[in-house]
Amino acid sequence: MKLSSSLFALLCLICEIVSIALFLRGFFPVPVKSSFSAKSKVPHFPAEPQTGSGPNSRKAPEPLFKRVVIVLIDALREDFVFGSDGRRFMPYTSHVVERGSSHSFIAKARPPTVTMPRIKALTTGSIPGFIDVVMNLNSPALLEDNLIWQAKSAGKRIIFYGDDTWVRLFPKHFMEHDGTTSFFVSDYTEVDNNVTRHLDDTLKRDDWDILILHYLGLDHIGHISGPHSSLIGPKLMEMDDIIKKIHASLISKVREFNSLQDQRSTGAPCSMTHPTLINHHSPLSEILLRMIKSLLSWFRTALPICRHTNNGQNWVFWAGMYIFKVPPQVGGTIRVGFEKPGVLEQVDLTPTLALGLGLPISKNSVGHLIPAVVEELSLREQLRLLQINGHQLSRLLQDSNPTFHKEDGYEQFRVAEKSHGSWMKLYLDGNTSEVLSNMGKKVLKQYLEALKAMSSALSKQLGKYDLYSMIMGTIFILQVLFFLMLAMPEALSREAVVDVPLASSLLSLPFYLLCLFGSALHVLVCTSSGGPCYLCSLPWVLVFTVILLSSAFTCALVSMAARRMSASNKTPAKGSDWTLSELDALLLIGTVGHTLSLGSSSFIEEEHQTWYFLLNTLCLAIFQDVCRKYFREQRHRCEEEDEGLLLPSSTEEGPSFSPVVELGMSWGSEKWLALATPLLTLTCCRLLRSLNQTGVQWAHLPDFGHWLNSGDHKAFLSVLAAVSLVLIFLLVQRHCSLVSKIALALGLLGVYSYRAAVGNVLFPWQHSSRAVSKGTVEARFVYVFVLGILFIGVKDLLRSQMMSSAVDSRRLKSRGLWEVYSGVVLLVALLFRAHNLPTLACCLVIQTIMAQFIWKKLHYDAAQTTIMHCWFGQAFFYFQGNSNNIGTVDISVGFVGLESYVEAPAIFLTALSTYAGPLLWACHLLCFLSSQRDRVFYRPDCSSPFG
Repeated sequence: MKLSSSLFALLCLICEIVSIALFLRGFFPVPVKSSFSAKSKVPHFPAEPQTGSGPNSRKAPEPLFKRVVIVLIDALREDFVFGSDGRRFMPYTSHVVERGSSHSFIAKARPPTVTMPRIKALTTGSIPGFIDVVMNLNSPALLEDNLIWQAKSAGKRIIFYGDDTWVRLFPKHFMEHDGTTSFFVSDYTEVDNNVTRHLDDTLKRDDWDILILHYLGLDHIGHISGPHSSLIGPKLMEMDDIIKKIHASLISKVREFNSLQDQRSTGAPCSMTHPTLINHHSPLSEILLRMIKSLLSWFRTALPICRHTNNGQNWVFWAGMYIFKVPPQVGGTIRVGFEKPGVLEQVDLTPTLALGLGLPISKNSVGHLIPAVVEELSLREQLRLLQINGHQLSRLLQDSNPTFHKEDGYEQFRVAEKSHGSWMKLYLDGNTSEVLSNMGKKVLKQYLEALKAMSSALSKQLGKYDLYSMIMGTIFILQVLFFLMLAMPEALSREAVVDVPLASSLLSLPFYLLCLFGSALHVLVCTSSGGPCYLCSLPWVLVFTVILLSSAFTCALVSMAARRMSASNKTPAKGSDWTLSELDALLLIGTVGHTLSLGSSSFIEEEHQTWYFLLNTLCLAIFQDVCRKYFREQRHRCEEEDEGLLLPSSTEEGPSFSPVVELGMSWGSEKWLALATPLLTLTCCRLLRSLNQTGVQWAHLPDFGHWLNSGDHKAFLSVLAAVSLVLIFLLVQRHCSLVSKIALALGLLGVYSYRAAVGNVLFPWQHSSRAVSKGTVEARFVYVFVLGILFIGVKDLLRSQMMSSAVDSRRLKSRGLWEVYSGVVLLVALLFRAHNLPTLACCLVIQTIMAQFIWKKLHYDAAQTTIMHCWFGQAFFYFQGNSNNIGTVDISVGFVGLESYVEAPAIFLTALSTYAGPLLWACHLLCFLSSQRDRVFYRPDCSSPFG
């Protein structure tokens, strides 16, 4: 079956997309959901053992506290508080922790660690999926059961100030709210001041039950200049003052309440408080401050709590990772010494807060109660709360796992419930012996072990991949890739026709054997699979069709490979010569090896190291080819025609073109420049590696980019940015028209003006580093020239389609493509941070010298040139400072030239800036191949070394 190259490429693209979709369907696990996951009025609490079936047996537990203050400091890392930075910048918080008057926790936040999924995890107790990253851009209302909805249904009055994602997730849930956009990351001052300005008045009021404060400034600083910025310290001190203010306000409330109680009662003992609330409490009031540090941008999070119990006036203040107690004069017992913070899951906050407020636990919650919060309650109350939590987890486990009865945690919970019933029987009979106490502690331990086991099993449920779908998707992807590799010589030949032996494959015996084997394997997998399997849920006719196609593709691949191997032993016809050179072997082994390396999580985390190694090896292989051409081959070979084409073109001849003529250099100069090109490329790549640290293991180390962004080196950064912009203009303007050159020059001047306006660089006459404006006008000034250059390029492309002369049409088409490319370069220069402008300049330098002295002179074909461009594009993705961690995505570029968040432009600009490296190399490949296809090189005499 003969197919045109364009139709063959289209079919391969469709198959590749379907295969990738099948792989992703198996890679992203199905969320754990309860059968009662919607907001429904079902019996919330199980009956307490041995208390009968009356209404009192299912009543809600008494609240542990009356009011809750939740403070989320976005991107507050563990080392910001517990390390030396904590003592310097958060002295009040560190002092309370180090003097031993707090319980400290480090809560692990599972990926994805962006705002909306983290809020969803905190309020529902579930572990969100990566699909929530997409939903984060326009968060819809949260419909599943959650803590905020339960609190509102119970009549709790909730006030919220901060990230407006909460307002979108919980519309009409807050009695009062003031949301601020979380996407305008260039603002790290007003976004926090808008929260703090409400704090004094709100703390004095008594008309609320839950106060939620979400601070974004620290996260915005991290997005703008990284975790080592000089702005981090002042922001941490600001957060420390806020925590101190809230803590002092709570202590003041306690003292006022105690004073009022003393006035109303003549020496009434403090022990006359509600017994179910403070049975084992100190006679004096106690405040527990657990600060929820919500690591929304990093892996590890901290969770805040402050609980205060005093004669029915109960407070809890969650602000970070610790629990503060008030000094002895106010009440409570202070422990001596600093305790190492414990580690827990972030989702454990949800059941703890719910039970503390006397609310039902969210039905999809996979967290378990934090024991330290309830350790001072009576043993009966502790067992009751653990039983409620265990009942909720066991129901969720039953709904999500068909083999739930085989889980150790489920069996442990059943045993603990029976032991709980036996203990309750003794307790209700009035037994007060030590046996009762020891038995209760044993039941308590059984409950805690069962809860941890069930929570762990539910969390692992989210990590169960559909391996069958992933394997089949991978097989289909590899089949398509091998098809492309085997068909590439035919697709790039003059006939541009690919012969796929599909018809003959359908009549071969291996085809029917593969169909039989695939069908048997499918039946075996679907009957033995214990978990969900997407392919097993599809209709049998559809699955059998897929098996037939896969078997036919496999047979066709074997047939094409055999044909190719037999053809290599014969003299190939001109235009279809296909031999595997050393460079071809490198490109093939490198591409396949990189693909196989993605099976390891360590190679994914440090993928940049793979690309750096492959790029260095490629440069050395190119250097070998250059040496072979200029030192081992004879220079004067008149009998061989120098084709000089990467792609076949028409027979029309145009003017001679080569780097020798264009740059006005001699043959010797060209030779040495060609030899220097791979070495210069290696040098540029080594310098760019030092500019931005990326990956996981060494991302925390300081790099040259941090040094440039420090305030002491702003003058050097200004000079470096200016030189980079000048170099960008010189390299790009060569292919543009006069109007485009002027627009490009003015646009690059606008780029520098924008960076000066936002305070990244300085003008020579500017003596202050203070930002003059937010750069909105300057950025829009650049956008005008970007659109102008793109318009000129598109106009030339359209005109080239209507010209009668083929030579003029190709020349105008090539110029139009280069002008579009220059417009993209100008836009990328605007979006790149100032210290990354050398990255863009080096990218253009490497493209220019490789095109002039390597790809043209060594006559690399289109396939080799394409793979080289792909390798360079992937390497420059990491040279920018990107990684496979979503936390390295710079969302601040989504607001360049915008005064408020606009979804479509923000997404487009963020994606363009993130993938600027691969995009620029893809655009250059298109322009380069187009210009080479439309240009004919010829040699006037055999002594000329033109290529």
